[in-house]
Amino acid sequence: MSATWITKLDPDRGATGPRVAVKDAIDVEGVPTTVGCAAVADVAEPAAADADCVASARVAGARIVGKANLHELCFGTGGTNPWFGDPVNPAAPDRLPGGSSSGSAVAVATDEADVGYGTDTGGSVRLPAACCGIAGLKTTIGRISTKGVWPLSSSLDTIGPLARDVAGIVDGMRLLEPGFTPSGEAASTVGRFRVPGTDPDLEAAVDAALAAAGFDLVAIDLPGWMSAGGPFATLILTEGWEADRAVYERASGRISDEIRSRLESGRGWDRTQIPAAKAAQQSWRDEVASAFGRVQLIAMPTLAGQPPLLEEGNVPNHLVFPWNVAGTPALALPIAVEGWSMPGSLQLCGPAGGEELLCATGFVVEEAAS
Repeated sequence: MSATWITKLDPDRGATGPRVAVKDAIDVEGVPTTVGCAAVADVAEPAAADADCVASARVAGARIVGKANLHELCFGTGGTNPWFGDPVNPAAPDRLPGGSSSGSAVAVATDEADVGYGTDTGGSVRLPAACCGIAGLKTTIGRISTKGVWPLSSSLDTIGPLARDVAGIVDGMRLLEPGFTPSGEAASTVGRFRVPGTDPDLEAAVDAALAAAGFDLVAIDLPGWMSAGGPFATLILTEGWEADRAVYERASGRISDEIRSRLESGRGWDRTQIPAAKAAQQSWRDEVASAFGRVQLIAMPTLAGQPPLLEEGNVPNHLVFPWNVAGTPALALPIAVEGWSMPGSLQLCGPAGGEELLCATGFVVEEAAS
């Protein structure tokens, strides 16, 4: 079986809606949830009920076509998996597919699904979208229920859709949130944010896409951007340890070296840092909210360059995780980059609850690029 999937399913009888690939961190009734980890798979029982996000999809007529592979325990950005095999990036087979929601992205990119469900704690929807040349939406924290979803970090976890284009993202949001409708008007004033070290050809492609869309662009600075890494590390490592502690203590030998090391870092992390991390997170959220008082959206690349080669192991996520710390939504969109054999990715970032505006504006970017 293709390493895209951990469990392939027959589409629901009688359903006629979009084909949905569900990341195997999300419960599907009657199917074990493995989280891509042998220690979990060894003892996993069939889920007693659908996760809330799957239940809403079924009500809308979605066809659940399988549980997709992922980076083990959702705790990595490369998207490879030593227990269930590596999903192959269809945009560049010699490069990482991106994680942790790699299987969901690959299923969409290879037309095995119309919508992929992923989780995004530190970029895990947007990174595989960018690597595989498709679209992906990280939602506002708390907007979509995580009931029935294997946790990594309660302070950062979100659910979001992957699709080939913005229309598919809207379809995915309607499965997650019935009645979802893009804003009647797209953003007109967009902040342009730049992070040093990003590939200049990619930055030029982002500029070209924004210019073609006709936005009023405003250069914007985010002084707290670099400081967001501190609270991110503290929260994801300490909360990741608490989420997976029981698995580690029962069967650490059935967890890969990479993930076991990450969990052990969380186990040994100084808990006295947590209050300061929470305070820093709030400070960053306040700064981001202030920025969205000046511009409607913020634009930047999703990755700093092309996806890393397979042997590099992980995809740098320093252009995405600060938005998880902020709790705000962000949409990754494929764009053409001169000299690249695969698409690059533009990231549109919005204020809390701004998914409708992001989708409306994403349509404008797509149309301008066509």
